[in-house]
Amino acid sequence: MKNEDLKERTRKTAALYFEGWKGERPYDLWRLFDPELAKELSLFITGQMYARQRIPHPLRQLVTIAALTVLERTEELRLHIHAALNVGCSPQEIAEVIFQMATYGGMPVVNSALKVLREILEERGMPPGKTGSPSS
Repeated sequence: MKNEDLKERTRKTAALYFEGWKGERPYDLWRLFDPELAKELSLFITGQMYARQRIPHPLRQLVTIAALTVLERTEELRLHIHAALNVGCSPQEIAEVIFQMATYGGMPVVNSALKVLREILEERGMPPGKTGSPSS
């Protein structure tokens, strides 16, 4: 892939996932310490890994949310819950993935992740009470 094509794919994927994000992006932090490495990391992570079409963007974000929940990476989790909502995941789907992590990480990590989900939903003007499971 040509460098210009990779840059454009990186830009488009970053816009898809992170449009409207008000917090610091990892790229901004990396750039403070090493601008050239920040560029290379961004091209790889966002332009190559996140842009892959082997699994759809919503599924990719739900997998990311599951991993970040169990690892208790709540700061990064905020960014990816935002991205999941941007690519079409519902609050119900995100909450369900978080609840599923109780088996692997325990209820303390579930509670922490649900608090992050609630905060993101409130920031976006979405009522958190609507994240419960629908009647089946």
